[in-house]
Amino acid sequence: SLWHSPELLSDIQDGYSVSGHLLVCFSSGYFIHDSLDIIFNHQSRSSWEYLVHHAMAISAFLSLIITGRFLVAAVLLLLVEVSNIFLTIRMLLKMSNVPSPALYEANKYLNLVMYFAFRLAPQSYLTWYFLRSVELQGQGAFLTANLLLLDAMILMYFSRLLRSDFFPSLRRGSAERDVDGEKFLID
Repeated sequence: SLWHSPELLSDIQDGYSVSGHLLVCFSSGYFIHDSLDIIFNHQSRSSWEYLVHHAMAISAFLSLIITGRFLVAAVLLLLVEVSNIFLTIRMLLKMSNVPSPALYEANKYLNLVMYFAFRLAPQSYLTWYFLRSVELQGQGAFLTANLLLLDAMILMYFSRLLRSDFFPSLRRGSAERDVDGEKFLID
């Protein structure tokens, strides 16, 4: 969406493209499906953070779909999903106990770069933009509050990632790791 319509970046509040709208609709459907999957498979207790994140995303995206405003902000926020590729590879490598530490090490650094480029940078920019440029009433206030909560979650996840991959001696509770892998959110 941004590749084909880079002019959208000049109007975060009222910019619109059909592809961006469809992307946000599709992503809303994914978040709804994933939430239902977590609930119906009785994983709510171990995945409550995902459910909170999904509820925030669904509510924000639905407000964007209904009003047609801040669509570009949603598209920018969806850039965070690029870093999920490397987070998922990391988790799969941990779960499979791959004998190649070089593969994990390479992904560890790629994951860190992608986390900065596709999570922290867009999230920081949008938070700055909303606090500086968006009227904090109605939808603007709702989306700003959502952004600030997401900021807290992303920073919490980032600190966990750093502790786990770069400062393992600082990890809390590493001895109490769940055998079924339910603590991979923390690890």
